[in-house]
Amino acid sequence: MKLMVIGSGGREHAVIRKLKENPAVETVYALPGNGGIAADAVCVDVGAKDIDGAVRFAKENAIDFAVVTPDDPLALGMVDALEAAGVPCFGPDKKAAVIEGSKVFAKELMKKYAIPTARYEVFDDAAAALGYVRTAPLPTVVKADGLALGKGVLIAQTHAEAEEAVKSIMEDKKFGASGDRIVVEEFLTGPEVSVLAFTDGKTVKPMVSSMDHKRAHDGDEGLNTGGMGTVAPNPYYTDEIADVCMQTIFQPTIAAMAAEGRPFKGCLYFGLMLTPDGPKVIEYNCRFGDPETQVVLPLMESDLLTVMMACRNGTLDKTEVRFSEKHACCVILASDGYPEHYEKGYEITYDAGLTAQVYVAGAKLTDGKLLTSGGRVLGVTAVAESLPAAIAAAYADAEKVHFGNAYYRRDIGARAMKALAD
Repeated sequence: MKLMVIGSGGREHAVIRKLKENPAVETVYALPGNGGIAADAVCVDVGAKDIDGAVRFAKENAIDFAVVTPDDPLALGMVDALEAAGVPCFGPDKKAAVIEGSKVFAKELMKKYAIPTARYEVFDDAAAALGYVRTAPLPTVVKADGLALGKGVLIAQTHAEAEEAVKSIMEDKKFGASGDRIVVEEFLTGPEVSVLAFTDGKTVKPMVSSMDHKRAHDGDEGLNTGGMGTVAPNPYYTDEIADVCMQTIFQPTIAAMAAEGRPFKGCLYFGLMLTPDGPKVIEYNCRFGDPETQVVLPLMESDLLTVMMACRNGTLDKTEVRFSEKHACCVILASDGYPEHYEKGYEITYDAGLTAQVYVAGAKLTDGKLLTSGGRVLGVTAVAESLPAAIAAAYADAEKVHFGNAYYRRDIGARAMKALAD
C-alpha cells in the first residue's frame, strides 16, 4: 500500500513510524514532512493546507489511504476533497472538524447535550466583552473562537489581565479572524488529563491517557507552548474516572455530533479537567494531540493502519484497540527563546547509543545536514516498565542530542511522580 500523511511535525513523525509497522505498507509520503521525517518517509513539497496540491498528488501517485493530522487542513475540508477524489482518508470531514475549529460551537454543543464543562459566555463585541471581564470571577479564561496554533487560550489572574486578553484577541487581532468571537469561561481546578480516542462516528475507543506540560519552563512557569513534554499513562486517570468519562463525556459527544448531522470519524482529543465536581471538558481537538501522540502511539500494540481504516469504514466495533501496560515519557527539545523569539539553523547531532525514539518536528535537511528550523525541534520518547524508568531513560537520551541553542524542561513527569507517591 501507498500511504500519504499530511503534516510536518513530531506528531506526524510518530504516526508515520507506527504506520510503517504494517507489512503491507510499501511507501509513506509526507506532505510536506521535514528533514527528520525524511528518514522514514518520502517528503513532498506540498503544504499541509494545499488541498488542491494534495488531491493532485494523491491521484497522480495512486495513493491507497491518506491520513490528515493537523487541525488547519481538517477545518478547511481536506478530507472532503480527498474522499471526493476517491482517496480513502483517516480524519473528520469539515462539518465534524468544527468541534475544534470553533470553540463557540463546542461549548454550545456541550450545553445542548448536557456534557460537563466550565460555565461560559460568548462575545462578538469587544466593548461588551470588556464590560463583562471587568467584574468576572477570577481567575478567568479568555479563548479565541477559532484555531490559533494551540495558543489562543489566555488565563487572567486579575481584571486588568482579563481586559488585556480581550483587547489582544479582539482588537489587536493577535490570532487574526480566529478572535472575531471569544469565549470567556470559569477557571476550573484539578489535574488535567489528555485522552485521544478513535471513533467511527458510532463506536468510541479511547487510547491510553496522557499528561501534557504546556508551560515553557520548569515548575509550570513561563508562557504557554504547544507542549514541552508528556507522560503516559496519566496516574490521575483511574479506571473509575475512565468509566465516568465514557458515560458522561466520550459517548455523549459522539452521539451529539451524530445527532447534529456531523458524525465524527477519526481521532477526537478530549482535554479534561478532573474537578472536585467530576471530570469536565476543557477543550476538544479534531485530531491527534502533539506531543501526546509521541507517548501514546509507542504504547499501542494494535496495528494503527487497521484501526484507522476501521474508523473510516465504520467497523471500529469489530476492531481490537490494545495498548501495553508500560509507561512512556517524551521530552521536547526546543530552541531557546521559544515560544517567542529564537534562532534557527543549528546542526543537530546524536551521540552513539541513543535507544529512545526521536520524533523530529522543526528541522530541515541542508547539504546532508539536519538543521533546526522551528521552535519545538524534536521529542525524545522512552518506553519502560515503570514511570520513573521511562522518565530517566528519556532524559538520559535527551543528553545525547545536541544543537546550538537546545533547551528543555527538566521536570517532565514530576507531577505524575507526585501523584503516584500521594
